[in-house]
Amino acid sequence: MSIRTLKAGPDRDNLDDRGLSETPAQRTSYLRAGNSLRSWFFTTDHKRIALLYLASVTIFFFIGGAAAALIRIDLLEPNGLILTNEGYNRAFTLHGVIMVWFFLIPSIPNTFGNFLIPIMIGARDMAFPRLNLASWYIYILGGLFTVYVLISGGVDTGWTFYTPLSSMFANGKVVLAATAVFIVGFSSILTGLNFIVTVHKLRCPGMTWGRLPLFVWSHYATALILVLATPVLAITLALIAAERLFGVGIFNPALGGDPLLYQHLFWFYSHPAVYIMVLPALGVVSELVAAAARKPVFGYRFVAGCSIAIAAIGFLVWGHHMFVSGQSIYASAVFSFLSLAVAVPSGIKVYNWTATLYKGHIAIDPPFLFAASFIGLFVVGGLTGLILAMLAVDVHVHDTYFVIAHFHYIMVGGTVAAYFGALHYWWPKITGRLYPLVWGRLTALMIFLGFNLTFFPQFVLGYLGMPRRYHHYPPEFHVLNVFSSTGASILAVTYLLPFLYLFWSFRYGDAAGPNPWGATGLEWTVPSPPPKHNFETTPTVDGPPYDYPVERQGQHG
Repeated sequence: MSIRTLKAGPDRDNLDDRGLSETPAQRTSYLRAGNSLRSWFFTTDHKRIALLYLASVTIFFFIGGAAAALIRIDLLEPNGLILTNEGYNRAFTLHGVIMVWFFLIPSIPNTFGNFLIPIMIGARDMAFPRLNLASWYIYILGGLFTVYVLISGGVDTGWTFYTPLSSMFANGKVVLAATAVFIVGFSSILTGLNFIVTVHKLRCPGMTWGRLPLFVWSHYATALILVLATPVLAITLALIAAERLFGVGIFNPALGGDPLLYQHLFWFYSHPAVYIMVLPALGVVSELVAAAARKPVFGYRFVAGCSIAIAAIGFLVWGHHMFVSGQSIYASAVFSFLSLAVAVPSGIKVYNWTATLYKGHIAIDPPFLFAASFIGLFVVGGLTGLILAMLAVDVHVHDTYFVIAHFHYIMVGGTVAAYFGALHYWWPKITGRLYPLVWGRLTALMIFLGFNLTFFPQFVLGYLGMPRRYHHYPPEFHVLNVFSSTGASILAVTYLLPFLYLFWSFRYGDAAGPNPWGATGLEWTVPSPPPKHNFETTPTVDGPPYDYPVERQGQHG
């Protein structure tokens, strides 16, 4: 049977259309295709591998979050409350390493990308299912290395591993920590390769490039960065190990090396890595905004093209991290211009989302609230990024809490909001169960409030001159740090809520039916949860994406 797709599903407000009775397809869902540990840990089903990632990144999220809690508790007092100087250095290094490489980078692509991309393009699985499973095992191996580093003393270099501190002088297990990141980098590369080949080779009939969901476009752009940039990081970390273990003069000036070379190599990867975290989030928000407004995404081709533009320009802006490092003023001017330029495609996306929502019949459901939260936080982070891209201002706030606030608004506020938005939007599809919407709405609002109370005071702290990475601070910064730590405590509690009510819903929630949101897209044409092989027969696509009926687009909420 051919599935004619990209038609609007049933009305989300009509519970009768949700298909509450269990279907034969549900009884043979991927969740019920074997319950043994072997069936899960040796699976090649992209959906089950996605759930393995979901469990893994959740564990690392709470480990990294615990380190953040230690930092914020300690900063409640100007002279530190619970940590020694050394302990503070190790806590913020652990927080950065775990959150960047084991949560923010893999969270959306490895979980939701894995689960959704094959279904969204009408494929039965990823192009290389066994390689997909191997990527997860490599990710876990890197994670185990990191946990070992944690329990055996930790690292005090910061997540950036700046040299020659990390290569010659740091007292922690730097080589093991670098090895952990080196290993997890291979997981990213293999996942990126799998995404690229899958999108190129496994699209169903009629799924042209101009009909790809924007979620897929954003992951395709992310995969290009993963494949092209991650090897540079791997080589850089290997050079650190070589200098530390064998005294080879690469970065240490005393041995004839150049510490600026490290910064060039590190940020050549790590600034595009910001877009590895953000681009998948942009794809999620495009899906959530269209479903909330029940309208096609305004300027679909521009939004898709902007994903590729962000990925391309993202490779050219690493030098803005080095405005005060002594690089040529002419090079700094070029990097400043390029850093301002990357805001253009990002701004186009925000404009197009706003235009999509304009006069839309907006449902104030949890996915929309998380999408709106993302847009607000992303705009604040983006505008403060423009401030940091300007040479004179960057010198004033360089290495202060202003920078911390900026990248947390982008990398944490934005990405985590999109992650929770994706979790609430596709949870009925993943599990076949509905969750209580009121708890989702409350969580979205509390996370938004807690996040702003945590990080907005840090803009002020940075502007006033409080440097980052310092354990002690002058008493005049005390009140703003108390505000920030209070917001962090709200965040800590609120981050726990979804895992309580979503797991409750997995056991006790009502059956979801194939399309509880009334959304478009191939994933909403299959049962919830999907069958093991996604489709009974290969689907055919005969229309544009986000093909919502015209009569529903003109309604006002």
